[in-house]
Amino acid sequence: MRRMTGWIVAAAVVAALLGGCSGKGKEEYDKPALYWYQQMMKKIASGNLEKADNIFTSLESEHISSPLIPQAMMILAQAHMDAEEYLLAQFYMDEYMKRYGSYKNRIFAEFLKIKAAFYGLHSPQRDEKLIDDTLIRARNYIVKYPHSEFTPMVQTIETRLAMTRYLLNENIAALYERRDKPKAAAIYRERNKKGWIKASDIQPPKKSWLAWIFE
Repeated sequence: MRRMTGWIVAAAVVAALLGGCSGKGKEEYDKPALYWYQQMMKKIASGNLEKADNIFTSLESEHISSPLIPQAMMILAQAHMDAEEYLLAQFYMDEYMKRYGSYKNRIFAEFLKIKAAFYGLHSPQRDEKLIDDTLIRARNYIVKYPHSEFTPMVQTIETRLAMTRYLLNENIAALYERRDKPKAAAIYRERNKKGWIKASDIQPPKKSWLAWIFE
């Protein structure tokens, strides 16, 4: 598990100090929104994200209009990302953007979603659609939010994915050539010619694909 983001730890400590001790082993319901929020933060701090998710459900069910809900969703999204649980992180970000997608909120939320998708790659050969979808998202983000503080990080992600896509196209083209299908190979080589990445920009991976993409 990755190290938990510092601001989540700090918020959890504050929640624990404010919340004090609570009873254990009893079914809990009909509690104030702040109580659920504090309990959720304690579970995040202890690394029990499954329990934190369940507690968030109680917060949301009992206090649907609480101003603590959007903050709790963002914290859970980041916590799941830190734990390398990227699908759950994206779930919370999708829900956050549906409900609270103001321009200011979307700048950070869309960045987190791109970041979660990028780190969610497991195998370039099997995750071609995820690579292409994330590339589109990253490029759209750069156009929509050119002055965002997160744009340089999105540009880095976009560059790494573009290089990955280039190498995948080359590998597919080489495979078609070995199978004596030059027309199919030419299609993938032509795609690379149309892009801004050139072969001279890339040093092919000598270790695993994933280590190469991220490092």
